Amino acid sequence: MADQPDLHITDTVTIPMAELQFHFSRSGGPGGQHVNRTATQVELTFDVQQSASLDEAQRARVLSKLKSAIDSRGVLHLTCQTTRSQFRNRAEVTERFQHLLRQALHVPKPRRPTRPGRAAAERRMQEKRRVGILKQERRRQQPVDE
Repeated sequence: MADQPDLHITDTVTIPMAELQFHFSRSGGPGGQHVNRTATQVELTFDVQQSASLDEAQRARVLSKLKSAIDSRGVLHLTCQTTRSQFRNRAEVTERFQHLLRQALHVPKPRRPTRPGRAAAERRMQEKRRVGILKQERRRQQPVDE
């Protein structure tokens, strides 16, 4: 595993493959004799709590965002058994890990409250006047005595 390149998550975060652990087991579902004899299900575990690749702020962010996939010891668990190939399942679970971590580490840009522009405010006022006139025209007309 050490000969594989590190996983690039964001511009500031790179996870060494040595921090990821893969466990293989037999997967369920159809497949006949092949599924009964080969361990194609892949489980990826990543110790978020002890990872040297994450600083404290990133660790806290990952722990809060991915808490449904992290156990009580702070270990992230992901499994994949979609294909009949252990190699493809391993590649798929690694790709999913990258995607999840990238999403968890994304810090949204804070929203700056803005005000409507002058033209938008004028359009709004014109529409209000138009609706007011329309409602006025719907009212019962008073007979004019001549």
